Amino acid sequence: MSTNPYYGQEGHGPYELIGIGNLELEEGGNIPDCQLAVATHGTLNAAKDNAILVPTWYSGTSKIMEQVYIGNGRALDPAKYFIIVVNQIGNGLSTSPNNSGGVQAGPTFPKVRIGDDVRAQHKLLTEKYGLKSLALVVGGSMGAQQTYEWAVRYLDFVKRAAPIAGTAKNTEHDFVFTETLSEAITSDPGFNGGKYGLPADVAAGLKRHAKLWTVMGWSTDFFREGRHKVLGFDSMQAFVDTFMTGYFAPMDPNDLLAMAWKWQRGDVSRNTGGDLASALGRIKAKTYVMPISHDMFFPPSDCEVEQRLIPGSQFRPLKSICGHLGLFGVDPELLAQLDANLNELLAAPVS
Repeated sequence: MSTNPYYGQEGHGPYELIGIGNLELEEGGNIPDCQLAVATHGTLNAAKDNAILVPTWYSGTSKIMEQVYIGNGRALDPAKYFIIVVNQIGNGLSTSPNNSGGVQAGPTFPKVRIGDDVRAQHKLLTEKYGLKSLALVVGGSMGAQQTYEWAVRYLDFVKRAAPIAGTAKNTEHDFVFTETLSEAITSDPGFNGGKYGLPADVAAGLKRHAKLWTVMGWSTDFFREGRHKVLGFDSMQAFVDTFMTGYFAPMDPNDLLAMAWKWQRGDVSRNTGGDLASALGRIKAKTYVMPISHDMFFPPSDCEVEQRLIPGSQFRPLKSICGHLGLFGVDPELLAQLDANLNELLAAPVS
């Protein structure tokens, strides 16, 4: 078990570690004492019908969800709702390669799927908070994958769903790209089969990983219009070295690989024998599908194909040249569009 100072209350809190006991995994095996790192905002009402679940994305924790998406006067308003942010398994705060011991430490951490996260979250919400429904599940990227899984798996539990910048079934193109992200890390000799001492031992691999995110996470328009300079970086090199590499450098490589493996295999049709139309066609939640216009990971065209399979859903693309990493909250106009859509969705009547 490593003691990476990056992960902890100081940088990512406050959150509570809540044990849900043994978690059987879809790929076989189990996590005997699964711990979920949970941050809550607001108060659960007496009827227990004002709860909103926010799952996290690749590399992200509950802290960025709080900073970018939650606040008084926002759509996710803790004065109105009880907002539960659950860190996904493998992200460094919940049970992960970096904080597990024994046979599940580091590179021998078991394979976890999106469905495992959602089943763990369901157990948390029902047993810890006594919930029988969620007013909304909303998440971006891998959080969108979890949002779709919730809507397909727990038909009556989820009243509204808002997947942002993500798909219900990962595409072959995105699978291959995510493979390059993983290979950027594992090809570093310092990775040593996952038996490195510190993330700094894999610094070159993490920098290559950050460069790939720079290329695909933002859009060509973002750089052509000098948005990186607006953010305070006088050159592309400074943006890569300071912002992108600085973001990923302290993270645990085995954690990133565990999440990437899960991301690649996100697929709600696993619930219906491989039939995606059947899986999405069973969704009862009022659903707004919100891709980002310039996203090169999950382009709007891929998202719209899926949205058409969801009964009564609406396609609400968010316009932003920031691309996928507009999720980071650097574009106020994107956040305004998102809040408007979520406010409308939350006001929509549901059965």
